[in-house]
Amino acid sequence: MGKTTADYLAQTLSQAGVRRVYGVVGDSLNGFTDSLRRLESIDWIHMRHEEAAAFAAGAEAHLTGQLAVCAGSCGPGNLHLINGLFDCQRSRVPVLAIAAHIPSSEIGIDYFQATHPEMLFKECSHYVELVSNPAQLPQILTRAVRVAVAKRGVAVVVLPGDVALKPATAEVPKWLFPAQPIVRPAENDLNSLAALLNDSSRVTLFCGAGVAGAHAQVIALASRLQSPIVHTLRGKEFIEHDNPYNVGMTGLIGFASGYKAMKECETLLILGADFPYRQFFPEDARVAQIDLRPEALGNRCALTLGVIGDVQQTLTQLLPLINRKDDSGHLRSALGHYQKAREDLDELAESKPSSTRIHPQYVTRVVSELAADDAIFTCDVGTPVAWAARYLKLNGKRRLVGSFNHGSMANAMLHAIGAQAAFPHRQVISLSGDGGFTMMMGDFLTLVQMGLPVKIIVLNNGTLGFVELEMKAGGFLDSGCNLENPNFATMANAVGIKGIRVEKPQDLERAIREGLSHPGPALIDVVSARQELILPPTTTLEEAGHFGLFMLKAVLDGRVAELVDLAKVNLR
Repeated sequence: MGKTTADYLAQTLSQAGVRRVYGVVGDSLNGFTDSLRRLESIDWIHMRHEEAAAFAAGAEAHLTGQLAVCAGSCGPGNLHLINGLFDCQRSRVPVLAIAAHIPSSEIGIDYFQATHPEMLFKECSHYVELVSNPAQLPQILTRAVRVAVAKRGVAVVVLPGDVALKPATAEVPKWLFPAQPIVRPAENDLNSLAALLNDSSRVTLFCGAGVAGAHAQVIALASRLQSPIVHTLRGKEFIEHDNPYNVGMTGLIGFASGYKAMKECETLLILGADFPYRQFFPEDARVAQIDLRPEALGNRCALTLGVIGDVQQTLTQLLPLINRKDDSGHLRSALGHYQKAREDLDELAESKPSSTRIHPQYVTRVVSELAADDAIFTCDVGTPVAWAARYLKLNGKRRLVGSFNHGSMANAMLHAIGAQAAFPHRQVISLSGDGGFTMMMGDFLTLVQMGLPVKIIVLNNGTLGFVELEMKAGGFLDSGCNLENPNFATMANAVGIKGIRVEKPQDLERAIREGLSHPGPALIDVVSARQELILPPTTTLEEAGHFGLFMLKAVLDGRVAELVDLAKVNLR
């Protein structure tokens, strides 16, 4: 049999360095999956849900920086990819999606499972195109690969199942995509930025994920300017470690010290961050920003100066132009505030010998202490994100993956699957909430089927915790948040995964140590305190009033016992 269009697709992906495709098989995908089977150089990672496949591919792309691939069959199959692809696009990681389609002769006449994927995926991709005949695939596929890699986002190739089985004559190209360019700002912009920073007495640096690879340059700049360094959650893994100028995060789950260091500065320099919450930016400070993307400049606050450039390259050129400052008052004040904030948060992560409740802060601290030096952590959206942000210690070798821009539930275990598939010999730990874990629980079975030794820590507090807190903070009585959970450890053991249940804080360290040392997949079901408050870095009178209104409504609704429990959990 001659080469088919599906064979050309598989061979091109192999040439591009792809080693895994995540997906669920289906009739319109049969040609492609059979080509992968015969090719043997690309593994098919058999998932239980296409959404999980897209999240797993996103984690691989995040951790490797290389093109990752997911696939879905026609209609509902590829439609399931869309939430995970939105996450990949918003996280700016290079992912190619193969969206199989109904027979080409039936498009446009309401055929079984018909959708229009070339329209559906437009909002979550840089490029999406339908292949109507085999001659189109080479140009569409190679463009999709180039765009996904160069623009750091999603590209989608829509391929009808019958077209995939037609003969192909094109040869696989040897060159497929360029190396990442080096982007440096214009000399005038560098001089203007240097003049602004040299003229400022209190400078704060605000670092996002764009500082990846620029740790040394950022620290050097902070040293010259005597500047505190605040970071976003996505910036945590790149700048928090080995950093004597670190004063923590800002934002809804950040530190009071990070909030204050930004609010009290004279000049704020934003480095590779597109932080969304406007209320945390200073009102009266001058603001400068360095970013590769022009659309990110001035996106959240008015700028005094915006500079397009790679953070590492820009700071390398900028540093010789910066005068060393002697006044460290702003830095010393911020560091003192950080030390106090850190002590207050660390106090919440302790457990006394007589304690009867397991607090999630304590869980995350113990996990951080016992995890491998190069562990990869994933965390669910909701309260696990807050505890990961505040209590995971990253060291430059550890990695942290989450749905930090898209904010989707149920990402942690799915990201962990992609991380473990890409790095089979590294420890991968999923910090899962009970709501997130159960939402996509079907892919728990993927750990067994694919032999992935992921360790899952489930914070089993019986509620959609962050939503419950949002309701209370807004003055609403919480409703619809309660979760009737099984014994997750028993369930895990039933499907062939080591399950450990922890109900007492005195048993926690032993259980986590046992789970992390297990050679295969493991789940630690931690029955944790339900009403754990996540205190923001600052609280307005309006927010306090809303919480007071919730308490009044709770009393009137006969929920006094719940308020007593809330006090017991948080006043310790």
